[in-house]
Amino acid sequence: MDTPITHWRAPLLWRAAQLAARGLVGLLGRLEVSGDVPEDLRRGPLVLAANHISPFDPVVLAAACQVRGIHPRIMATGGLFRAPVIGPLMRRAGHIRVDRGTSSVHHSLEMAAGAVAGGSVVLVYPEGRIGLDPGLWPERGKTGTARLAFASGAPVVPVAQWGSHEVLPYRAPKGMLRAVARAVWRRPAVRVHFGVPVMLRDLHPGTPGAARRATERIIDAVTDDLAPLRPDEPDRPRHVDPGRPVDTSRSHRRRPAR
Repeated sequence: MDTPITHWRAPLLWRAAQLAARGLVGLLGRLEVSGDVPEDLRRGPLVLAANHISPFDPVVLAAACQVRGIHPRIMATGGLFRAPVIGPLMRRAGHIRVDRGTSSVHHSLEMAAGAVAGGSVVLVYPEGRIGLDPGLWPERGKTGTARLAFASGAPVVPVAQWGSHEVLPYRAPKGMLRAVARAVWRRPAVRVHFGVPVMLRDLHPGTPGAARRATERIIDAVTDDLAPLRPDEPDRPRHVDPGRPVDTSRSHRRRPAR
């Protein structure tokens, strides 16, 4: 007889923060959420894989998930956990610290896999950083998301988002006040789409190249779901952040299916 999964219950603090995030996004832009996550997956176990285009992304995704009744645990950079006020709140909310570029990053993956296997929804950024592609299309991903899916056995739902780059600049807090004032005045559309789970069942963990092939499928799915969110910006975004560097070394070859 199978042992039923005990789903992780999001602390009241995190649920309140998601409501606050929804209000903040509504103040700075117009949140539009499309697609959905099957009801039986909303409480986990599940991996949400989102593109990363702005420091404002965590707020946008927290708000969009609240709209869909999802309370994800976010894999976030260690810098947030070291902050005086935000750090303790992140820990109390159940989020998972990632110290990129250190040996402890493997420990973070183990923690995330344990969280998902224990019934949580975990939100990850497969690119591993805010993207620097000149067109703001998803970059070639790191294999951590695929390895997390393999280790936990959980489905992966691609999440595409667009518009958060018009709210906060890449180098925030530098230039943040001007950007926020502009966003309040213009209220750009901030779009989030929950896609169809990515099929990975035919790939076997431990097989050479399996993690890379799974990663490419995940990035392809995010890319395909992103295209309808930016129909008038197929190549380059209209809003160009002069403080964002450009790096084509990790450009992903796939362009969205049309």
